[in-house]
Amino acid sequence: MPSVRLVTEEETSTVVTSAPTAPSRVWRYIAISAVLLGIIGTWLIWFSAFIQRNLQEEDIRAACRRAMPETADRCFDTVVIQRGGVRR
Repeated sequence: MPSVRLVTEEETSTVVTSAPTAPSRVWRYIAISAVLLGIIGTWLIWFSAFIQRNLQEEDIRAACRRAMPETADRCFDTVVIQRGGVRR
């Protein structure tokens, strides 16, 4: 197949019409996009906080197992109560 193709007059005479986009569609698209971005952003923030909390919990549990292996659960509860939650 040749890399160059001859275009005839019939092929170039086709008229393409495009209707203008209604402003309401544009605003609807922007609103839906903003809502989706908000939902995704909120979920990412929640997920990162969830992961961070789980990692900190595991750090506290590991430290309690090293320091007091026989009463690790009691140590974990005490540390969490003293800190006011699982945070650094």
